[in-house]
Amino acid sequence: MVAKINVGSSLYGVLAYNQKKIDEMEGRVLFTNRMFESEDGNFNIHRCLECFEMQLPQDIRTEKPIIHISLNPHPDDKLNDVQLSEIAQQYMDKLGYGGQPYIVYKHEDINRHHIHIVSLRVDEHGIKLNDKFEHRRSKDITREIEKKYSLRPAEKMKDKELTKFQKVDYESGDIKKQISNTVKGVISNYRFQSFGEFKTLLSLYNIHAEEVKGEAKGRPYHGIVYSATDDSGDKHGNPIKSSLIGKSVGITTLNDKIKQTCEIWKEGTLRPEIKNTVHELLNSSTSISQFKNNLNEKGIDVVIRQNNEGRIYGVTFIDHNNRIALNGSRLGKEFSANAINNLIQGVPETGLKTTTLKEINNKTEYESPDYMDKSISEHQDKSTNKESLIGDILKMIFGKSGYHDDDYSNSTKRSRKKKRRYGRQI
Repeated sequence: MVAKINVGSSLYGVLAYNQKKIDEMEGRVLFTNRMFESEDGNFNIHRCLECFEMQLPQDIRTEKPIIHISLNPHPDDKLNDVQLSEIAQQYMDKLGYGGQPYIVYKHEDINRHHIHIVSLRVDEHGIKLNDKFEHRRSKDITREIEKKYSLRPAEKMKDKELTKFQKVDYESGDIKKQISNTVKGVISNYRFQSFGEFKTLLSLYNIHAEEVKGEAKGRPYHGIVYSATDDSGDKHGNPIKSSLIGKSVGITTLNDKIKQTCEIWKEGTLRPEIKNTVHELLNSSTSISQFKNNLNEKGIDVVIRQNNEGRIYGVTFIDHNNRIALNGSRLGKEFSANAINNLIQGVPETGLKTTTLKEINNKTEYESPDYMDKSISEHQDKSTNKESLIGDILKMIFGKSGYHDDDYSNSTKRSRKKKRRYGRQI
């Protein structure tokens, strides 16, 4: 079971989102806690809003008093309404929200039936409830629930519906709906720490995201525009404003997600696993193509950006197992664009590995690149001295008579600086 926690300031927004599911016959209310019961058994957004607002104090000491939680069982875990209600109540009690007003919705819009919980993050005095290590505590709670109800562990879940999305096909029509479904799924299921990482993640699904800022009629605006692309990254059709899709794909939600991911990344639990995997495959690969294929087998995509000269200026790793997008530099200097560019030396398909000076000094016999074999054999006949061999190799690499920036052999012939004489000269 996977729990997702989002916090915000718009009570109406989260209620409207869940009410829409009800109106479209794709959701319903399972039960409520400390809320007015509906006489006819039906719930509407205005009645729910009124009930929550009655329990919101005037003096609220936090900018985001609303919490919206989704609990997602594995598709193969079939739970009835009674079990889902019990799970929701146990989860809220253990997380510290058992005494809060909250409403539990069941969504049935996809095969993986799941529940959404809307509640308040502040007490009757307007003070925020304890949210220290909330995500960590949430994971511990879901593990307990998994054991109690014999559910599949979240860590072992390989639910393609959560991790894989369809590429946008601009030729099939209804681009807005395609973009909406994919962007909502990506924001909901993946983590990223910058707009650039988010943008690169969407590019896997033929979507281009662009942040726009400006002023219109004297009022500033800040938003996102989404466009459909082909496999080459060329945009097609009209761009779509995030406001036409909904707040869940807007700049505010995106910034909240970025902040949330930064906090999780600081805990350091994800870094070693991803770093070790990439490091191992980088060392065992002999070309960029092999490196990409090996990563893909491990559930990781790598997006490498190169300029017209072939120099790498950007590397982003997208781990579908841990659902996170990372610029290479976040894993360490050795995974940055500059480091990988230096490693392959601008020759993408001839190999990632090159013979280094350190290897030459440490080994009398070594495997050299093909273009060096002939030249080295010629020089071996001329000298058996390893130091001389190294010097000859350096000459070939740098294409000079020596490997210094200036020809050191001529430095002894330079005239000394003329000594300045003081006083009147005759």
